[in-house]
Amino acid sequence: MEKNLQELLNEEKELQFTSFNEDTAWEIGSSLVEIAKKENLPITIDVTFAGHQLFHASRPGTSVDNDEWIKRKNRQVYRCGHSSFYMGQLLKSEGRSIEEKLLIPESDFGAHGGSFPVIIKRSGVVGTIAVSGLKQEEDHQLVVRAIRSYLNR
Repeated sequence: MEKNLQELLNEEKELQFTSFNEDTAWEIGSSLVEIAKKENLPITIDVTFAGHQLFHASRPGTSVDNDEWIKRKNRQVYRCGHSSFYMGQLLKSEGRSIEEKLLIPESDFGAHGGSFPVIIKRSGVVGTIAVSGLKQEEDHQLVVRAIRSYLNR
């Protein structure tokens, strides 16, 4: 199920926090670990706040490559202020590479699904919640699912 650009922007408007701290990161990261265990998903999970890694976990079937993908996707979120999946879909819709559009190297920035901005209402992007290991849209959906669950409780 491919989402259009407006749907992805709407997720970013909907999934915003009133506050975010180490406990928030732990709860969301731990919920992603529980989902991964229950569904036997080979993923790496990462939560950062202001560049500080607050949560990181890797499940069986992952490798250092997943850590590198997360770093690249997180850099993309911090650079553009949107989910890495949104940026990838935007580039795809324009038929352009990241290097053509933003003059940044694809080796350092990942416009692929899986990193979602931690947005504080009326403040902006302060961190990232990221997953790597599945198809890019599945990585994205897993993060959205965890954030939505946390915010709706």
